[in-house]
Amino acid sequence: MGCCSSASSAAQSSKREWKPLEDRSCTDVPWLLLFILFCIGMGFICGFSVATGAAARLVSGYDSYGNICGQKNAKLEAIPNSGMDHTHRKYVFFLDPCNLDLINRKIKSVALCVTACPRQELKTLSEVQKFAEMNGSALCSYNLKPSEYTTSSKASVLCPKLPVPASAPIPFFHRCAPVNISCYAKFAEALITFVSDNSVLHRLISGVMTSKEIILGLCLLSLVLSMILMVIIRYISRVLVWILTILVILGSLGGTGVLWWLYAKQRKFPKETVTPEQLQIAEDNLQALLIYAISATVFTVILFLIMLVMRKRVALTIALFHVAGKVFIHLPLLVFQPFWTFFALVLFWAYWIMTLLFLGTTGSAVQNDQGFVEFRVSGPLQYMWWYHVVGLIWISEFILACQQMTVAGAVVTYYFTRDKRNLPFTPILASVNRLIRYHLGTVAKGSFIITLVKIPRMILMYMHSQLKGKENACARCVLKSCICCLWCLEKCLNYLNQNAYTATAINSTNFCTSAKDAFVILVENALRVAAINTVGDFMLFLGKVLIVCSTGLAGIMLLNYQQDYTVWVLPLIIVCLFAFLVAHCFLSIYEMVVDVLFLCFAIDTKYNDGSPGREFYMDKVLMEFVENSRKAMKEAGKGGVADARELKPMASGASSA
Repeated sequence: MGCCSSASSAAQSSKREWKPLEDRSCTDVPWLLLFILFCIGMGFICGFSVATGAAARLVSGYDSYGNICGQKNAKLEAIPNSGMDHTHRKYVFFLDPCNLDLINRKIKSVALCVTACPRQELKTLSEVQKFAEMNGSALCSYNLKPSEYTTSSKASVLCPKLPVPASAPIPFFHRCAPVNISCYAKFAEALITFVSDNSVLHRLISGVMTSKEIILGLCLLSLVLSMILMVIIRYISRVLVWILTILVILGSLGGTGVLWWLYAKQRKFPKETVTPEQLQIAEDNLQALLIYAISATVFTVILFLIMLVMRKRVALTIALFHVAGKVFIHLPLLVFQPFWTFFALVLFWAYWIMTLLFLGTTGSAVQNDQGFVEFRVSGPLQYMWWYHVVGLIWISEFILACQQMTVAGAVVTYYFTRDKRNLPFTPILASVNRLIRYHLGTVAKGSFIITLVKIPRMILMYMHSQLKGKENACARCVLKSCICCLWCLEKCLNYLNQNAYTATAINSTNFCTSAKDAFVILVENALRVAAINTVGDFMLFLGKVLIVCSTGLAGIMLLNYQQDYTVWVLPLIIVCLFAFLVAHCFLSIYEMVVDVLFLCFAIDTKYNDGSPGREFYMDKVLMEFVENSRKAMKEAGKGGVADARELKPMASGASSA
């Protein structure tokens, strides 16, 4: 990859003068050209799949004999029932829609083209026959006439499995899908391995369906809480750390207390006045509350211990949080950055999924072992989906890296502009402009490196899932160790990439030079990095915990007073996962700003000392921190070696160069 060299070059980079925002030049142009060529390849796959994949097969669907629904079809050689006229049969109907092939990820059932989907459940063949006569929609095989549904001995094989569930056509895709999602209980059972009782799974699914309004409301609540927390961060960043700490302590104690109170209340549930099914649900909820209460207690104890250890290492974090709050005041568009990134990712994922669906319909008709038609691609083209999967990872990482570069460029502009009145009208848009004009190649290279690490990890995870229960203990341990090591490497490279983008935004150097320079700065400030990545990230994690706990507590209270007897487990898991995802999207921007500010601060203290001609760029709050660190260093030198060792990087960084 032509990446960074030896220690001698690192030493040279440490001596090289940093010139923030002075020169702009295109970086990593060959990688930009490579990325463009790769995207052209993705476009070729899309064009090929659309041209040869028969869009009608995707949109209108086809039956098990290769006939496309809603049109006349040509006869396929040696395929019975092919070449039929389905002009008036516009919907695909599966005789057994709940029979799923988990390995090949498709419905393992005969598919027919029908005139209409059965909107009501049909319990007997007589009802199936009546439906065909009234609606002109034959739900049995083409070889069987509606008048023979109740008399033919083959009806049990050629007709749909009874009872036929009520179904409705999927918008735009003309497939009859069961209205009741509990039809897919077997599929969920295969995914949720801890469920061994069908009745448990049905109660979980019914709990989600019954509580869907509450789930949607709680998801909206998590979004509102995240927005409120971002606004609060802007104005009270100086005391944010202590406020979050106190709120999380109170929230943890309150949440734990409420869970134990609900558990004690649920134990007094009157068992004599309910049905056996309601009693079973109540016992499931009681067990779930006990697990929640014990987990919350353990979590609270661990949280207290961590806070006790880290309580003295928050000075620099508080200063950076305060400056980050000012950044959001001057750059309000940063708050909306997750929306643009999410919107871009959704658009790309929609394109990727549509192309994948078209790829699934490419190829020529082949008769399988059951005598039905499948469409398969032969030759080298059958490996196109590998290229398509790599494109999913690389381009997704590219979009995320563009966000990091945009945020880094805007924050760097803010930090290294001495007079904030001279900031661009919209620093975010100015950063996007610089990204497009100069640094797309750097982003492409950084995202490709992450892709190279992510793909082997995903392959190993797939192998581990496929070999589950078959490999021996040694092989399982080796696989898990490799997956863990690749995950750690990916996280380290992600952090280094983000700092490399910041260095590129400052000096306009290529990716490897920027990564090398950023690595040198980070190594020289190792204790500062440790403090920021522990205290700072932990404080933001507490913010996420606060949002999740608030949303989860509201969910528990709402579900507790809901009249319907439903299982809480799955609705609460869905709500808490969504709340954490939303909180992470918003607070990750704040975390990114703090990390960029820290690197700018480290560079500032390395090459400037506050003397005439070498004035600091930093905010007054950070200047006060530097001065306090110098004073503390002098006092620590008199008081003890351990304290001096801890404060040494603060002072040496400020006085070096």
